[in-house]
Amino acid sequence: MRVDEGDKINILGIDLHRVDYEEACKRVSDYLKLNTCRIIVTPNAEIIMAARTDKEIKTLINSSDICLPDGIGVVLASKILGKPLSERTTGFDFMMKMLVLANEEGLSFFLLGGKPGIAELAGNKIISMFPNVRIAGTYHGYFNKDEEHEVVNRINENRPDILLVAMGYPKQEMFMLNNKEKLKVRVAMGVGGSLDVLSGTVRRAPVFMQKAGLEWLYRLVTQPSRFKRMSVLPIFLIKVVMERLFFKKGY
Repeated sequence: MRVDEGDKINILGIDLHRVDYEEACKRVSDYLKLNTCRIIVTPNAEIIMAARTDKEIKTLINSSDICLPDGIGVVLASKILGKPLSERTTGFDFMMKMLVLANEEGLSFFLLGGKPGIAELAGNKIISMFPNVRIAGTYHGYFNKDEEHEVVNRINENRPDILLVAMGYPKQEMFMLNNKEKLKVRVAMGVGGSLDVLSGTVRRAPVFMQKAGLEWLYRLVTQPSRFKRMSVLPIFLIKVVMERLFFKKGY
């Protein structure tokens, strides 16, 4: 099952699904009844901009089963294009809603990514918050291409229901989508730095900033090294405006 074409918005070549958390969770529930691996990606403005110049990544993202818009920049872009998203979604918050679902159904997770030890800390936090969730296994994200086969085997040996991949763009997307036919999980989701947050090594923005769509500002203040990455947001919005004014595609 895939999201209907009518539920998509194309932003600079990336097909994003116009679903809220409730609808996305329903789709995950359906995926969990199947025996094939379904992929969830959560591109933000930075990732969409990067995918414009990388055809392989663009193709991979557009072949995902759920492409959930992440970040205030994508929300603003949807409004500019005249097809506003039903609500602002973030990869972290959707991951937490998946954990609520998993807790109700007693599902298992494999946590992949972060520096050595981070996934284990995140797993302990998950268990403390969601006692009915089982952590089937963990593995750090610092492995090379030659070790990828071994990592896939380790995941499959533990037979988790859901795989969370926290290796950042584009490594996590390439890992999931290139190994989709090999992974013996029912859902795999790219979660970026979410395991760092769960582990307690990185703090998320205060709730009022999250609600105001200012998480990007909090990250910039607390991690000035991200300035170059953050500077892509105004360029992204300018390109969206240009796309709307001069191309006027059917979004």
